[in-house]
Amino acid sequence: MDAADAKAYAKIVENGVQAVETIRELRTTGYTGNQLFVLAYNLQHTDHVAKAAGARPVMSDTDQPVMEGIQILASNAQELRERIAGMGFSERESAYYEEQLELGKVLVIALTPEL
Repeated sequence: MDAADAKAYAKIVENGVQAVETIRELRTTGYTGNQLFVLAYNLQHTDHVAKAAGARPVMSDTDQPVMEGIQILASNAQELRERIAGMGFSERESAYYEEQLELGKVLVIALTPEL
């Protein structure tokens, strides 16, 4: 996937190791750290994977005083789905991603800047 070819890219992976590999692959196609996000169902897992991958964790609004853009961690499933949808995904996609996160998987998101 070329970074210039899509607005948003998302991939569900089984674990943090696969998330790191996916982030590395995305970097080779032109995505930068400011465009790469990881999300797991709990904050500690999200933060750990993001640090290992050199990506940005998706955090809650209250945790982003110096970060611009969309970064999330929901306190409940509905909020999580709404915020994923706010990143450009449909309600159906957001519900699917939230369900997968609840099963312990990791979501990798790559956003391209609007031209």
